[in-house]
Order: sequence, then structure tokens, then C-alpha cells
Amino acid sequence: MAQPEIQYLIKKTGITFPLIGFYDTPDKSVFDPLLKSNTCVFANFKHWEKGKYTLLTRNQYGCPGAGSWLCNVKTRSKESYIKFLADDEGLKANHELMRKWLDYVEPYKQQNDNLIIGPLKKQAYDYLKTVTFFVNPDQLSMLLIGAQLFSSPEDPEPVLAPFGSGCMQLISLFQDLNIPQAIIGATDMAMRKYIPMDIIAFTVTKPMFNQLGSLGKKSYLEKRFIKDLKKSRRLSN
Repeated sequence: MAQPEIQYLIKKTGITFPLIGFYDTPDKSVFDPLLKSNTCVFANFKHWEKGKYTLLTRNQYGCPGAGSWLCNVKTRSKESYIKFLADDEGLKANHELMRKWLDYVEPYKQQNDNLIIGPLKKQAYDYLKTVTFFVNPDQLSMLLIGAQLFSSPEDPEPVLAPFGSGCMQLISLFQDLNIPQAIIGATDMAMRKYIPMDIIAFTVTKPMFNQLGSLGKKSYLEKRFIKDLKKSRRLSN
């Protein structure tokens, strides 16, 4: 399957940051320049803007959280995690709730040797797992309509805003990557310092990305609400 053309959506929403893909691939040769991760993956945000890529492997994953949730490497004991997240970081009200959350969520099951994060690469589309849009609140509202456009009430929720680290929100918190679904991410305070203060992440599965790529001139992108919003912001297109 070919990567969908997304230029129309980008033009109508006015998104300026490059779309960032999460790849699980046996072949890293098509990704260049490639940087190894030594810290939080979002510390590479400015590198992604410049067309560079971040490589994570089971042996070099940078942040221990990324090692745990992206590469499925045990970087500390569960008890240590509970104390760190609940006591040091204050992310749950007590140890019991933190334990229940850790028992519920599962790491991403890495399939190949290389996890790569960076600008979309058409020739690697077969290994693409998710796509992240970095957007402002107006652009988020536009994408939210696209995410729910084909959703029926009995379908799985098309958009989630789950608790978790920023890197988990890139892939680990999707229970089924074959469902058209999105996560509102970059809500982890530990990683927000690496991105602009008015920007949030909107990460979509591959089926949802294909759905967004199907939007055209007869869609809501040409309707009155968006035109009125742009007019209020004095935007064109």
C-alpha cells in the first residue's frame, strides 16, 4: 500500500511542523541522517524539524521509560517504578492506583531491530506504525473532526487522551494498531519542555492516517465553520 497524499489536509489546516512517523523496521538504511537516542526522544524534536531521525534499539534507547514502553526492556523493578511515579513524580494518588495502572498497560511489542522516529519516508511506509501531527489548538479541533468523521457510536472511541509518558502516547497506549484511532498526546509534563508551549501532539494509527488522507474538497475542510475560524484568525486558504 502506498502512503496517502496528505498535502490537502496540511494546506487546509495550516499545519507547519513536519509529520513524524514511528517506524518498526529491519532496514535503517533509508533513514538519513540517523541519530542515536541518549535521552528523552522528544529532545530530538528540533532534529526532526530539520529532517533528521532518531534510532532506538533494545541496546540503546536513551530514557529508561522509552526502554520499558517502546523496546520492552526491563529497566527497573515494578516496585521501583511505583515509588518513582507515585512518590517522586506524584502521578497517581497512591501506590495502589499506580500498581493497577502498571498492571493494566502493556509495552509496545517491538517487531524488528530498529525503532525510528522522524519525518515521513514514503519508501518505508510498510513499516510505519503511527503518525504524529504537532498542532496548535485550532488545528487540533480540525483534526478531531476528521478523526471522528467515519466513526459510528458502536465503534471503538476514535480519539483517546490516555495517561502515560510522551513516548507511550506515540504508540504503546494504542491497544490495536489496526483500528482507526488517535491519541491526543504530548501531555506528559516531563517532555513538554522540548516542544513549543502552544503545541500539542495528535498521533494516529495507520488506518486513521489513511482515513485522513482521503479527505477532499467535498469534506468539512471546505465548510463554513473552518472558514469562519480562519477568518477570525485572519488566515487564508
